[in-house]
Amino acid sequence: MEMVEIHETAVVHPKAEVGEDCEIGPYCVIGPDVVLGPRNRVANHVTIMGNTTVGADNQFFPHAVVGAAPQDLKYRGENTCLEIGDSNQVREFVTINTGTVQGGGLTRIGDHNMLMACCHVAHDCIVDDHIVLANNSMLAGHIHVKSRAIVSGAAALHHFATVGRLGFVGAMTRVRQDVPPFMIVEGNPPRVRGANVVGLKRAGVDAEGIEIIRQAFRFLYHSNISRREALDELRSWENQTPELQELLEFYEDMEVGVKGRAREALRQA
Repeated sequence: MEMVEIHETAVVHPKAEVGEDCEIGPYCVIGPDVVLGPRNRVANHVTIMGNTTVGADNQFFPHAVVGAAPQDLKYRGENTCLEIGDSNQVREFVTINTGTVQGGGLTRIGDHNMLMACCHVAHDCIVDDHIVLANNSMLAGHIHVKSRAIVSGAAALHHFATVGRLGFVGAMTRVRQDVPPFMIVEGNPPRVRGANVVGLKRAGVDAEGIEIIRQAFRFLYHSNISRREALDELRSWENQTPELQELLEFYEDMEVGVKGRAREALRQA
């Protein structure tokens, strides 16, 4: 039997779809085009609006605003979307906007992510799975954060930037270019500081794979040859681990982008 708990002070539009075993707390507002899957927990004073679809087993903490219109001067009220997957934590005062027509019309949050208090996910962002966005981190429009990346507190990411898989962005970093997978980026101006050894271990990468990435870092950032020469040399290595291949492909994508951002090539006038 379907069981839904909606506090008497919550405002849930009759057209909204609320799945079984959801809980909606005091003073929440759920808009007419919202679809909530099963077992979502929505604490007090949460607003979920816009054309927003939410999967299962998510937690929304007080004062989060999810699905608001994009903060983009080109937006003219088009019917754009936000999709959120399963088992995410959206903490206090988090804001997530829907997409824009110019960006494909969709902002997407994957599964098993933690969005800590006061962080912002702008229009047309893609946030994959098992990601941590720490307190006050800010994602501008069209950003892609790949799986198992961590963006530390108060980091600010330039629009169209990409954070590679298992990338780590240090606190208060100003990210102007793509963050390579498996690397630690920190500072203002930002610099690649080393391999994300802890993240690689947690992801189950074996010792050999980790050592290859550490060697690749040293070759790319502490040798006296150009980036292109370093990449050519890395391609010639006999032990082409999956992680090394992913790293090389990432750099190739950066080179076809603009100003070190591969997704900048997607920009429309």
